[in-house]
Amino acid sequence: MRRRGVTVVLGALITALLAAGVMISDLPYVVLTPGPTVNTLGSAQGTEVIQVTGAKTSSSAGELRLTTVNVQSKVELVQAVQGWLSGQDAVVPRELIYPPDRSEKQVQEQNAQEWKQSQTSAETVALRELGYPVQTYVRKVTSGGAAVGKLRENDVVTAIGGTPVTGPTQLTELVRKQPAGTALTVGYTRDGKAGTVVITTKAGDDENKTPRLGIEIDTKQPHPFTIKIDLDKIGGPSAGLMFTLGIIDKLRDEDLTGGKVVAGTGTIDDDGNVGPIGGIPQKLNGAKKAGAKLFLVPKDNCAEALRNPVPGLLMAKVATVGDALTALKTFTSGGTPVPCSAS
Repeated sequence: MRRRGVTVVLGALITALLAAGVMISDLPYVVLTPGPTVNTLGSAQGTEVIQVTGAKTSSSAGELRLTTVNVQSKVELVQAVQGWLSGQDAVVPRELIYPPDRSEKQVQEQNAQEWKQSQTSAETVALRELGYPVQTYVRKVTSGGAAVGKLRENDVVTAIGGTPVTGPTQLTELVRKQPAGTALTVGYTRDGKAGTVVITTKAGDDENKTPRLGIEIDTKQPHPFTIKIDLDKIGGPSAGLMFTLGIIDKLRDEDLTGGKVVAGTGTIDDDGNVGPIGGIPQKLNGAKKAGAKLFLVPKDNCAEALRNPVPGLLMAKVATVGDALTALKTFTSGGTPVPCSAS
């Protein structure tokens, strides 16, 4: 065999071996695929997802489904090509899901923590919607502080200077709006009885001499029943919105679904704001497979959702839980909810 022929054969053999190595080697990518959906009004693995003890619950003719994304962390070339060619999957750099400075275990632990926090916020928002407001109360009166002899532990602070208190952060802002030495009328509830007291703020020991009432505060949300969300093996904060709606539906006589299958996603904070999430294209496809006709899309995900429409699936834009409730009411009565827009 001539030298040139040997070179060609060796080159082809080396190329084939390299290709074979690439085919079986893990690539620095992950594949995102549509994950399972879960009806928050139903059961998962034989266990009711949202469990309420101590209160009458209602049943729904429809479904409120949270949506998920599966992450395939070990990806070979064939799987990457399949993902690229798929109309439902996404192949993204591994570092977007698993940052180089954190292990997979650390990411999973963070996702689990965010999952739990989403449930806590969902309960807070749902209870407020159901008529159980968050209360800011006095956890401790600071010795020598301005409130000594005027407020007591467990007093619920209801107003500062005539402005209703909606939470700890706002209470602090109201106090700090006026200079130290300002006499503030503080509304409170003690043992179920409302009252007011005038407290003159004192300057703190910090560099800015921040005005203070001299109390340590915390929040509580009294309600005569308990709520438990029992759903494992799902992580991240993106189920917050659907948990919130599920709790509201369970504890209201009204059926929010109108007998229809509705899916959605979105984080939730304690104020009821719906935040954006990842994996919208995969979640839309997962919702369609589950039979959903309406998908609740966080406002900041609408542009991506519009680039990845799924035939037969209506997409409603939501920025708050109130928006989601309005969208459900409109949809179940035969109307068209506010659709997703690019802006």
